[in-house]
Amino acid sequence: MSTTTTPTATSPPARDERVAQTASLARLLRRPELGALIGAVGVFVLFAVVDQTGQFASLHGLARWSDSAATIGIVAVAVALLMIGGEFDLSAGVMVGSSGLVLGLLVTELYVMMWPAILLTLVFAAAIGAMNGWLVVKTRLPSFIVTLATFFSLQGLNLGLTKMITDTVRVSGIDDIPGFDSARAVFATDFWEPYKFRIAVVWWIGLTILATVVLARARFGNWITAVGGDANAARNTGVPVARTKILLFMFTSMSAALVGIMTALRLRSVQAGQGVGEEFTYIIAAVVGGCLLTGGFGSAIGASVGASVIGMAFIGIAFAGWNTDWSFLFLGVILFMAVMVNTIISRRASGGRG
Repeated sequence: MSTTTTPTATSPPARDERVAQTASLARLLRRPELGALIGAVGVFVLFAVVDQTGQFASLHGLARWSDSAATIGIVAVAVALLMIGGEFDLSAGVMVGSSGLVLGLLVTELYVMMWPAILLTLVFAAAIGAMNGWLVVKTRLPSFIVTLATFFSLQGLNLGLTKMITDTVRVSGIDDIPGFDSARAVFATDFWEPYKFRIAVVWWIGLTILATVVLARARFGNWITAVGGDANAARNTGVPVARTKILLFMFTSMSAALVGIMTALRLRSVQAGQGVGEEFTYIIAAVVGGCLLTGGFGSAIGASVGASVIGMAFIGIAFAGWNTDWSFLFLGVILFMAVMVNTIISRRASGGRG
């Protein structure tokens, strides 16, 4: 008489909750923007405490520092993508002024209507970005050198051509052109009375969301990270390295041009020196947000948080009644602290010693 044995189902091994918690903590520590978020909270609390106006922590204060942060953040997001791709653009600041001057000269000297002039300005910026990217790819020179040369070239053109054409170093009268009011409503108006938030904040948030989706969900985002991590390995796996870099330079220049257009429409005039020096602010925002100088790591959200920290610092110092000459010292301290915090966090996440 044969007997059959029924196999007994074995229960799965119990999951150790401590392992799950450790994995979750490690994933959190690997987020590029974590250090920037910690810093942003600290800066906000600091200036909320020392504020002499009673407005910094209110919606009025938010409208002020978000306005300052938005024009930084729009370009900083593009700079962050470029840095993740392993490159720099030192011409982003002067491009703000160049694009504003191109817009101003088109409408005041060539009598182009506002909307076609805006389109041509963006095309001009895209061409400069494409030239930067092409030179970096073809000559294999460091992007630091190539874009520094572009910086000086554009700065000279801004001053020389503007003075030759207008006998001054500024272009004014752009508000007399058909289409100015509608363009200003899209790029330079404010909303939500009585707080008067700037429309630039909406553009900033929109570009941050777009860049975040591209990095996280799109094939192009994978290309950016791969190119910044190891361009040769990326090329060997079929990633179009040259095209990716050129497109990143174009996006950076066009983002700077967007800020230049906003500034020109807001102020109704453009100075030849507009934006010069801001290129370092954009890079600082990206680094504060967790981007590595070596490429391959970072986030658009982090760059925006970094821009928020800078905006809060600039406005907070004024609200605190401190001498604004100290702003750049504070900016340097923020940069140093952010790099230190990001380094410690990344070491903890990778299991190294802090």
